Amino acid sequence: MVFSSNIFLFFFLPIFLIAYFVTPQKFRNYTLLLFSLIFYAYGAPDFAFLLVGECIINYFIVRGMAKTEKTGTKKWLCALSVIMALGLLLYFKYANFFMENLNAILGWMHHEPVGWMKVALPIGISFFTFQSITYTLDVYRGTTPPSQKLTDYVLYIMMFPQLIAGPIVNYNSVAAQLIERTSTMEDRVVGFYRFIIGLGKKVLIANTLAAYADQVFAMNYADLATSTAWIGILSYTFQIYFDFSGYSDMAIGLGKMMGFKFPENFNDPYTSRSVTEFWKRWHMTLGNFIMNYLYIPLGGNRKGKGRMYLNLWLCFLLSGLWHGASWTFVLWGAFHGLFICADKLFLKDLLKKAGKWPAVILTFFVVNMGWVLFRVDTAADAGGFYQALFAFKGGLTQPADLLFWFTFGLAVVFSFLTLFKGGQRLQDTIFADHYSKGLSWTMFAICLVLLILSAGSLCVSDFNPFIYFRF
Repeated sequence: MVFSSNIFLFFFLPIFLIAYFVTPQKFRNYTLLLFSLIFYAYGAPDFAFLLVGECIINYFIVRGMAKTEKTGTKKWLCALSVIMALGLLLYFKYANFFMENLNAILGWMHHEPVGWMKVALPIGISFFTFQSITYTLDVYRGTTPPSQKLTDYVLYIMMFPQLIAGPIVNYNSVAAQLIERTSTMEDRVVGFYRFIIGLGKKVLIANTLAAYADQVFAMNYADLATSTAWIGILSYTFQIYFDFSGYSDMAIGLGKMMGFKFPENFNDPYTSRSVTEFWKRWHMTLGNFIMNYLYIPLGGNRKGKGRMYLNLWLCFLLSGLWHGASWTFVLWGAFHGLFICADKLFLKDLLKKAGKWPAVILTFFVVNMGWVLFRVDTAADAGGFYQALFAFKGGLTQPADLLFWFTFGLAVVFSFLTLFKGGQRLQDTIFADHYSKGLSWTMFAICLVLLILSAGSLCVSDFNPFIYFRF
């Protein structure tokens, strides 16, 4: 089940909200947990049992780790918890990738391929694996005490607003809210507005751009006109932003309606003036996870500059692999890691001297080139598409209708709005935690229109991809 579907909007969500708010305060976690199980089981019933089982086992491992006073036992239990989480991730997400590459190597050596049954990927496994790891490591480090109730821990992992695609929420940031939280009427209204804005970003902008981008990337790149290739990659660039940030907005809005404060996940990433800044604004909860649970444990910048550059590049290499079991994702991570290191060496200072607009344009160009690797299936496809981008030729073109161009224009405006005077103030007003009476009525009217348009779009089209579901 996805947020941007009529079954969620007009059946699941209303029934859940009614059930949740009529439930006495002290029992609301159980209602939320029940509906979270239903939400996940709707699309992946077999994997729901696996997820719950992993949660139960990990809960008792971490409880034992927290209680023991023996350092060696504590370390072994911590390692067991992390290995279990990563083991499931490696098996379900990378077993097929490993076997495909093994058989490719065997083929080059003129050996028979190894037969295997392809492994299905549980939805959202990367996100709930990371949340499980943050819980284990935070308890191990003494940052937070372990959950006192099994159901609270399972709810932390399986809470449906952020189960499938984040944001990645550290346990210590919501531990107190799992035990006690308040949800005022204003919280519910503001959360509802945030949810509808995210829905509009996903359905009205991302889906429209996705339809065009998919057509372009399905064409023969050798025959592709340069202009069409550029519009195709720009469409994908804006699609992935409005797709993922829209989902994050919906998750944050749903959480706010229930009294949870989930972390922000995006902050106008395409206005960045360097790739380093881009990663401080794009998928921020993943960036925080990489910093706190990978980069710093690897040594960070504490072991000399050479080791720092290696750690940075390695972190982004693994980040690319986390996004998908494909060599193109590895290349994408290595690509960004290379520019992060270049920023540290000289590029960031150079861009700062160039001024705001040249820095933004160059950074946006680099990010676009990276998205080519993210979108295509093979390195050969990436080479073909890069050639189409820079061959400066006519050829096979893909026509676009007026709706596409209108949506494309909106995507450009909303992506770069905060670069202009008053843009940041306008955005802060829209995403505020409190609205004046007049502004609240304006937001209500805007959100009502967005809801009607989004529902109408979902009714007339079954084209509703969501990029980060496969991660």
